[in-house]
Amino acid sequence: MSASIRLKRFGTKKRPYYRIVVMDSKAPRDGKTIEELGYYHPIEAEEKQIVFDAEKMRAWVDKGAAVSNTVRGILNRKNFSLS
Repeated sequence: MSASIRLKRFGTKKRPYYRIVVMDSKAPRDGKTIEELGYYHPIEAEEKQIVFDAEKMRAWVDKGAAVSNTVRGILNRKNFSLS
C-alpha cells in the first residue's frame, strides 16, 4: 500500500471545505482515510484557512507518503517545508 497526503472534500455545493488526510493512493477522493492531519477552509478569513499538525505531517512524509501538488501548495502558503 502506498499512502498519499491529499484533500478530502466536505461541505455543500459552492461552499466547500477540505480535510488534509492520509489515504491509500488508490482510494477514491472521499473514501476511507488512514489519518486526518488538518483542514483547509478556503472561504474563511486568511488566518483561519489552513490548520494542520506539523509533527504528524513530517512523520508521514518520513514514512514515504507522497504529497499531492495541491497540498504542497497549501503548505507553501503557510511557509511549511517538507524537507
